[in-house]
Amino acid sequence: MDPVYRTVIGIARTVFAFEGLKFSVKGEQNIPASGGAVIAINHTGYMDFTYAGLPARTPKRYIRFMAKKEVFDNKISGPIMRALKHIPVDRGAGADSYKAAVDFLKRGELVGVYPEATISRSFEIKEFKSGAARMAIEAGVPIVPVVIWGAQRVWTKGYPKRLGRTNTPISIAVGEPIAPFEPASELTAKLRSTMQELLLDLQKDYDHPAGEYWVPARLGGSAPTLEQADKMDADEAEAKAKAREARKSEG
Repeated sequence: MDPVYRTVIGIARTVFAFEGLKFSVKGEQNIPASGGAVIAINHTGYMDFTYAGLPARTPKRYIRFMAKKEVFDNKISGPIMRALKHIPVDRGAGADSYKAAVDFLKRGELVGVYPEATISRSFEIKEFKSGAARMAIEAGVPIVPVVIWGAQRVWTKGYPKRLGRTNTPISIAVGEPIAPFEPASELTAKLRSTMQELLLDLQKDYDHPAGEYWVPARLGGSAPTLEQADKMDADEAEAKAKAREARKSEG
């Protein structure tokens, strides 16, 4: 029983109805009815974590998401994130958040993770970090792959948010749990290939107008290719690093 989380979900569903979002969910039976599991989610937009929790409501479970520390520092979102028992991630010192996630898993919780770490500007599946696999191995729990398609149309990196009544279709697929095995690199590769297959399957029945910013280049859209997006991410990371160094030298 989690009354705060339950209330927040009720509010979220009201918002989804106001926006006219049209959800299609398949594979929700793959969410374990009990016990710990890593819920691995692709990352295409700022709101996709709110949609990722929907399949878990079939077995009446809640997901504790790993989210960047800045969200917890915010005076509005911070108290909500803590009340929902989500896990803050300090990218400069991730050991504490990793340990907290493993502890949650061992206690039988579902922990939501973005293996790509950041939003995919290409809307393709990026290279994965190994954290999801390492957590699953250490806690002895399965990884459940979850792929969401359409979330990037609501709000994604570099484009205005569309939080009004857009009637946007959002497709969600939950794959079969993957039992943990070593080495973590091979488990990570297995997870990524599984999520790529799930994404391709979801895209088959989704309408992709040519030239749209949210449509991958592979499907005729104007989104950057995976290689172009990776370079954009690298350039942005380099610019942020230089800005940090400049602030240090000024201080």
